[in-house]
Amino acid sequence: MILTEIDYARPAGLDRALSLLADRPGARLLAGGQSLLPELRAAGPRPDGAADPLLVDVRGLAELRGITREGATLRVGALTTLAELAADPLVGRDAPELAAAARANGDPQVRNLGTVGGNLAVTGRPTDLPVAAIAAGALVELAGPAGRSSVAAEEFAASGPPVKTMITALLVPAAGPAGAFEKTADRATRYPLCAAAVRITPDGPRIAVTGATARALRLRGVEERLRGGPWTTREVLAAFRAEPRDLFVPGRGTSAEYLGHLAGVLTARALDRAGAGTA
Repeated sequence: MILTEIDYARPAGLDRALSLLADRPGARLLAGGQSLLPELRAAGPRPDGAADPLLVDVRGLAELRGITREGATLRVGALTTLAELAADPLVGRDAPELAAAARANGDPQVRNLGTVGGNLAVTGRPTDLPVAAIAAGALVELAGPAGRSSVAAEEFAASGPPVKTMITALLVPAAGPAGAFEKTADRATRYPLCAAAVRITPDGPRIAVTGATARALRLRGVEERLRGGPWTTREVLAAFRAEPRDLFVPGRGTSAEYLGHLAGVLTARALDRAGAGTA
C-alpha cells in the first residue's frame, strides 16, 4: 500500500510523456515499477503545501518495446522486459553477455516485470545489465526536450539519466558468441555482490565489473595487462592484483581485498566461457 496521494498520467505517445516530465517538477516514470513502487511505499509524509508527485505510466508505449537488428547493431527497446531479453534468440546469439545478465537478475517475477530501461537507470545499488552493456560497448539512447541522443553505457553508468529525459533503447554491437557474464549474488537481495562481464574483440578483451566497485566500471588496466593472453586464472588474478586497492569498495561484510579477488575469479570464468562461446 502507498500511503500518500499521487497523481497519475498514462500518455498515449512518447512526446506527451516527455512533455509531462518537462512540465511537472518531480515527475517519475513508471515502467516495471520494481524499484519505484517500493520507494514510494517507504516515502514519509511530504512537507505542507508540497505538490503531489506525478507518475507518468509509459507501459503502453509500444514504440519502446521489442528487439530488432539494424545492420551490425541490436536495438533493445527500453520497455523490453528482462525475461524477454533473456529469451530472445537474437540477443542469445549476438550479445550473450546481455542475455546472461538478464537471466541472472532477481527471480521470474522480477524478470517478467522489470524492464531494460529501469535496470539501467537504477541508482544507489548495483544491477546486472549496466556491467554487461559496458563490456559490450553499448550505447544508451535517450529522448528529452532537445530530441534524441545517445551516450556510451560506461558514461551513463557514471552520470545517470539527465533530468527530464527518458531511456528509449539500448543499442548493442552484435559480436557473436564471444561474450559472457558471471555473478555472485548477495543472498538476501540477489543484487550483485560482484559481477563481471566480458566481450572478446580483435583488440583484446573488454572487461567490466560491478558490485565490488563503487559503480559499474570498465577495467582498462586489466584489459591492457591481458592483451595478447594468456587468460588463465593465474594471469587474470595477477592483472587484478595490479589494480589500485582503493578501486574495490568494502561492504556487506566483505573486504576490498576479498572483492578484488572475487572480481578476478569471476572475470577468469567469464573469459573462459566467452572463449568457448558459452555465455
